Amino acid sequence: MITRMSSLFLRTLREDPADAEVPSHKLLVRAGYIRRVAPGVYSWLPLGLRVLRNVETVVREEMNAIGAQELSFPALLPREPYETTNRWTEYGDSLFRLKDRKGADMLLGPTHEEMFTATVKDLYSSYKDFPVTLYQIQTKYRDEERPRAGILRGREFVMKDSYSFDMSDEGLEESYQKHRVAYQRIFDRLGVKYAICAATSGAMGGSASEEFLAISENGEDTFVSATDGDYAANVEAVVTQPGVEKPIDGQPAAVVHETPDAVTIAALVEWAKSVGIQAEAKDTLKCLAVKVRKPGEEWELTGVLLPGDREADMKRLEASFEPAEVALLEPEDFAKYPFLVKGYIGPKGLADNGVTVLADPRVVAGTSWITGADQANHHVVGMVCGRDFTPDGFIEVAEVREGDPAPEGMGTLTLERGIEIGHIFQLGRKYTEAMDVQILDQNGKTAVPTMGSYGIGVSRLVAVLAEQMHDDKGLVWPAEVAPFQVHVAVANKDEAAGKAAEELATALSAAGVEVLIDDRPKVSPGVKFKDAELLGTPFAVILGRSFADGKVEIRVRGGETLEIAYDEALAKIQELL
Repeated sequence: MITRMSSLFLRTLREDPADAEVPSHKLLVRAGYIRRVAPGVYSWLPLGLRVLRNVETVVREEMNAIGAQELSFPALLPREPYETTNRWTEYGDSLFRLKDRKGADMLLGPTHEEMFTATVKDLYSSYKDFPVTLYQIQTKYRDEERPRAGILRGREFVMKDSYSFDMSDEGLEESYQKHRVAYQRIFDRLGVKYAICAATSGAMGGSASEEFLAISENGEDTFVSATDGDYAANVEAVVTQPGVEKPIDGQPAAVVHETPDAVTIAALVEWAKSVGIQAEAKDTLKCLAVKVRKPGEEWELTGVLLPGDREADMKRLEASFEPAEVALLEPEDFAKYPFLVKGYIGPKGLADNGVTVLADPRVVAGTSWITGADQANHHVVGMVCGRDFTPDGFIEVAEVREGDPAPEGMGTLTLERGIEIGHIFQLGRKYTEAMDVQILDQNGKTAVPTMGSYGIGVSRLVAVLAEQMHDDKGLVWPAEVAPFQVHVAVANKDEAAGKAAEELATALSAAGVEVLIDDRPKVSPGVKFKDAELLGTPFAVILGRSFADGKVEIRVRGGETLEIAYDEALAKIQELL
């Protein structure tokens, strides 16, 4: 098929859009692939839609290859199924809610576990119907608080979500592994550089969970890798190596000291040294007061303990409490709890007032700390865990650092940035139990099937490819998803060259190659070249001055330039493709 630049619905821009921060956003707008409609909402213009559909094709082919069957649910959904699983409440402000003209509550689907589960419940009743895997490629809606980076984090996006239903845990494991391999095939075909990371399940629930992260310095997610092993994990899922327990007997008693103006860890360490106490930041204990709200319940005060040399990572904090919400205290919150002395909070004061106290895994029995004494300008030296205070549990909140120990002796951790492109979960029976799915097993008794959930951000993948595959001139699409495989341009006014370009484009099209021909009569060669580089088509055939000698240039986008005989151009392009 041949598309002509003279009639293509396209306007390229020479300047970056004012609101664009990352390369993919800048280039996709400048090259005329997408257009902003509202914050986090974009139109797909003809070139962008071509790329999106090509990505969908790759995803669809690999999903079909593992025996998954495609269907499509509506985006507009009733409240009742989400009420059944409590996600009408759990999703909080991220859910787009609306009412129909009769006052019934509706929502725009953020994800479709409930719909898949209800459909299987309605149509299947025997173990003989299982296993089954269903999927869809469909638009989702989430009311992001801070949409950013174009289509990388939007409020409307295209997603492939699939769900496996099995009658046994062994069957679930098999379905999970099939999806894992299919995802690797998809991302390998697209040429994405990615890592497979252990992840938390979050509001989805379930047990095993892995995240596929595209490696990108502009990624919102941080992940770790081990220097001496194949361990990789999203930073929220990193498990801290526990501290070493020490004998409690014989340790000196805790002593309260006056510590004027020591409201920061640095000031506290400086005070300690000034009075002859050898201490570093890692020997101090931060007591972070937060408020936690479980779905449908009121806010509850909670204490979080972590070594003073570590900052709290908000993503790890939020992941540790999901599906509950968590937030730092506001000034008015401190006013409600007079026993909280800002800057001097200690674990004993929290526990004495009935507050749940959760600790970093390094805070173990026998470890001694300098921490708040629950009164202004005072700290306790020698507060021993297991003697002077005992945590109610442990929590992963502290920041993860480059060089931290990796699990199971696999060296140390390195940090990288990534963009989530896929997530796979072993959900188990959370949704099938909530929705009372009863299936007759081979013994004639009722049993509840187990589920897996598997998502790929299809529209996000377009942005990821643009992030990873571009240079200072524009986009560099892989042939698998490019809007066109070959860009033909005439760089002189020779009528013979124009005719030859048409003949080559026709021959390429007949050979099954998608061709874009720049037939604009009053556009300079320089502009044509700049547009070709900006649009990012894998190969460009240029009929310029050397055409008088029967030669053309084949420019490999982001690579070499070949000069060959015109008569050999068709065969060479086919070879390159």
